[in-house]
Amino acid sequence: MPRTSTTIGNSNLVIDTAMARPDATTIVERKGLGHPDTLADHLAERLSRAYSHHTVERFGAVLHHNFDKLALLGGASEVRYGAGRMTSPVRVLVNGRAAPMCGGERIPVEEIVEAEVRAFFAERLPEVSDHLDIVFNITSNSSPGAVLTGDEAPDRTRWFNPRSIEDLRERRVRLSNDTSLGTGWAPENTFESFVRELVNHFSGQSEFTRTHAWCGSDVKLMGYWDGEQADVVLCVPQRSPFVASRAEYVRNTEIVLAECQRFAALRLPGTAARFRLNARDVPEKDELYLTYTGSSIESGDEGVVGRGNRVNGLITPLRPMNLEGANGKNPVYHVGKLYNIAARRLAERLHEATGEHAEVHLVSATGQRLDQPWRILVRLSSPHAEVGKVQALVEEALSEFPALTDELVSDGIVLS
Repeated sequence: MPRTSTTIGNSNLVIDTAMARPDATTIVERKGLGHPDTLADHLAERLSRAYSHHTVERFGAVLHHNFDKLALLGGASEVRYGAGRMTSPVRVLVNGRAAPMCGGERIPVEEIVEAEVRAFFAERLPEVSDHLDIVFNITSNSSPGAVLTGDEAPDRTRWFNPRSIEDLRERRVRLSNDTSLGTGWAPENTFESFVRELVNHFSGQSEFTRTHAWCGSDVKLMGYWDGEQADVVLCVPQRSPFVASRAEYVRNTEIVLAECQRFAALRLPGTAARFRLNARDVPEKDELYLTYTGSSIESGDEGVVGRGNRVNGLITPLRPMNLEGANGKNPVYHVGKLYNIAARRLAERLHEATGEHAEVHLVSATGQRLDQPWRILVRLSSPHAEVGKVQALVEEALSEFPALTDELVSDGIVLS
């Protein structure tokens, strides 16, 4: 495999070309909008954006915060044909840090968080919005490294309690907060795109969900594809207030399976597709994926940031990926968020430029400049990639972190 090594600033860049193309065999998973892990991811990111909006408006900068350790603990419910109710609340554990003040002005952190949590559930799972127990585990403790040598407080202790925005180190230079990894690849194959679209079709706003009120949003799909045949295990819940009987539940499952086949005929022409739906159902015992709210968060299941879809919205164990939970991280200097987005975008540009498969790995070293990763590995299946053009695309991507922060704060990027 031809390899070129060079440097960009303080970054070591390695470009491999003529790498083997990914095999057609694909294992892919996607969790829908009502899955507890997806709920945790999207709520954490919503809290980060809301806090960022407030501090930009009040002080002109995104102040230090992270909500990427948020967790949801499932409540309890009673489910009956044609009815249902919550019997115990969903606990929202808001774990993280956020600057509570700037220049003597208080930032209403808990008020911002509570308003966003309640608005989020009112939109996603209205039946849960009045059954929430919000637990605030938010500190403003200093990061490690604040060594006391005299009466003067170390600069690091002011990052979460700034006297003004000039106490923020990133106002002078943006440094990586961690030693971590961002990974991206392109393009998706046909089956990966199909999985994303089908899960969105059943769990989001679509013509199907608008005309089938019984369809819940806690959808999960695991698929296997060998390039010719697709085998899919799919979970689609039903909402009990709209399902009057066991027979009606069974008829609804037949509607879902027919819709799967229709969708496969459109998106996977020529592929033999087999679907298993709600594989744990035992209809004769009334053990069914029947829920009051449409999500298992109502009945004991838990959701944690970082356990769901990756930044590209898929879980793909046969592709390069990492375990970073990007949602809720600070959008200014947290490499676990920024490098994963940047790597994916760079891979897409390299695919467009070469017409072939591309992988990008950005590896940070804590304390090194954000725009100068410690290591950059670009792997291309094209044997004829122009090294100069590849390097130019890498340099372009590394220059975009300030704009990427602005895009994240302005809701321009949907993660997972």
